Amino acid sequence: MSLTEASIRNSGLVRALLAQGQLDATQLDEALQRPIQGRSLAGWLIESGLSAADKMAISMSKHLGFPLFDISQLNTDTYNELDSTLRQATKGLDAMVLSQRNGTLYVGVVDPTDLSIQQQIKFRTQLLVEPVVVEHDKLSNFVSKSNQEQASSQFLSEEEAVEGTGESAGEDVDIDDAPIVRFVQRVLQEALDKGASDIHFEPYEKHYRIRLRIDGQLQETVQPPLAAKSKIAARIKIMSRLNTTETRTPQDGRMRISSNTDDRKIDFRVSTLPTLFGEKIVLRILNSNTSMMKLDHLGLTDKQIVLVERALGQPHGMILVTGPTGSGKTVSLYTFLMMLNQENVNISTVEDPAEIHLNGVNQVNINERIGLTFAKALRALLRQDPDIIMVGEIRDFETADISIKASQTGHMVLSTLHTNDASQTIVRLRNMGVETFNIASSVNLIIAQRLVRKLCSCKQPHPQGNQALFTAGLIEKGTHLDSTPFCAVGCDACNGTGYKGRVGIYEVMPLSEDMQELILKGANALELEQQARSEGVLSLKDAGTMKILQGITTIEEILAATRTD
Repeated sequence: MSLTEASIRNSGLVRALLAQGQLDATQLDEALQRPIQGRSLAGWLIESGLSAADKMAISMSKHLGFPLFDISQLNTDTYNELDSTLRQATKGLDAMVLSQRNGTLYVGVVDPTDLSIQQQIKFRTQLLVEPVVVEHDKLSNFVSKSNQEQASSQFLSEEEAVEGTGESAGEDVDIDDAPIVRFVQRVLQEALDKGASDIHFEPYEKHYRIRLRIDGQLQETVQPPLAAKSKIAARIKIMSRLNTTETRTPQDGRMRISSNTDDRKIDFRVSTLPTLFGEKIVLRILNSNTSMMKLDHLGLTDKQIVLVERALGQPHGMILVTGPTGSGKTVSLYTFLMMLNQENVNISTVEDPAEIHLNGVNQVNINERIGLTFAKALRALLRQDPDIIMVGEIRDFETADISIKASQTGHMVLSTLHTNDASQTIVRLRNMGVETFNIASSVNLIIAQRLVRKLCSCKQPHPQGNQALFTAGLIEKGTHLDSTPFCAVGCDACNGTGYKGRVGIYEVMPLSEDMQELILKGANALELEQQARSEGVLSLKDAGTMKILQGITTIEEILAATRTD
């Protein structure tokens, strides 16, 4: 059914929700003034924020007297055992066959008032149809998961897995037409095509799944047969030059493949971990093309870019980038190094490990098993006539002390710390044992950052407008704004998430003379933060609010990224 204003207003679903007070007539009128996009009426109501999937299902069940079924409790194996004709009968509809008994199909439907759906299923199967109410989102997730499993099983049957790899996990499987080889290659290419940062191969007692981390969120992509887990692990180990016969201890390696879509060579960092039901393998995609960005592409404001460029232009001193794991610190550091990488300077890095290979930069991987720690590598680098040093992370007093002294003796030092914001970085260094006068005299700039997901083009204005910003505590009541926040909707381009890509939000705090005086006096984090705000330094929430008003991200993303509890 093509969605129009008339079809929406006259639908049994909308009339039922209005009658029960589950749908606001004013909000419906406002939503109908915007472009109507959606595959189904129920999907449009949910994506427009007019109704929630669970409340809609409960309302339909009570209003029409049909049973309500939690589809998430249904086993996909049970569903996949149904005759394929029955499964195909609901293709393209907001429905799915649950079971068949005595010539009657029990069909899960989102909108039981849409009799055309039931009539189509009855025509396709020539069976009686008994509707059962299910939730829209759970229905979509279940069908998607089932389709993935069927595609995986069709592509990689257990018989093919054995035939393609042999009985031994250590046997060489590097055969061009082997199903395992093709399967692993397909997973890697899919991850590249979708812009994933990590690939997780996860064995469990009764199933085996593969998930991709896309825009910071893990998404299941396929479930290969459980019997294939050791063959897949062996293939990845061979590609990474790891020991295929060792499954009891963790291993780390690297591999490189060629992208099918272009001539790029993509590096992967490989980590294996023995779990209860087999080896879990995580691949980190080290794509230098996406990791190396220009300064104005990171998400910094114009004022923040000026501060960063000024600090990078200093002949010596320290620049610290802070934030939790996964906040984009490495991308920022590599971006700075690319700007500083000139023929007349000697740049050296100490990392754990080096994620991106930079031409013209001397990169050292630490190896604590042989005693090559950050501190020991740093001492060696200082005898190599460096101009710029990048330390992957300051973890202890010894590393902090050497880095501080290097920045005081004519070197530019870049590094990271795990702290929530810029002012807490000072306190963290002090707690490590670094003297306040050393902090004040060596640190030039502190950058706190987070990564937030960017809205897809399918975004819609927030139904509450700027009131939502006040409710979230991002603006003060009565603040006049010329723009309004947006909500995530979801479409084919963003795989229904409403988001596509990520961008950084930043707190960029230079150490002014007043700030240095406070540090020397032993000021706490709150006093340092108050001084930063008085100097016009944007907090992470303020920087995030700017991104919201620019239509780049959502209130939910900023609140999640800046939560400190």
